[in-house]
Amino acid sequence: MILPKFLLADNSKHEDVMYVLHTEYPRFIMDVTTDEVEFFEELEEDQETDDFKTSMIQLIEEALAFYDHELNNLLS
Repeated sequence: MILPKFLLADNSKHEDVMYVLHTEYPRFIMDVTTDEVEFFEELEEDQETDDFKTSMIQLIEEALAFYDHELNNLLS
């Protein structure tokens, strides 16, 4: 199965929260209201580099852009 890079998720127990899941490594879920990120796997120590942090900033920006795009599609 080929998964999209990002998926939207919600949960009835957390009605006011929407999540974006990143399905490629490093896999994570992000709460779009707080920008809090939780990784699905443990990150290695060498991933605490500036390059990794820069990549994560880019992925978070992409995740938020995906969320905005999907939300606009739902509302139009």
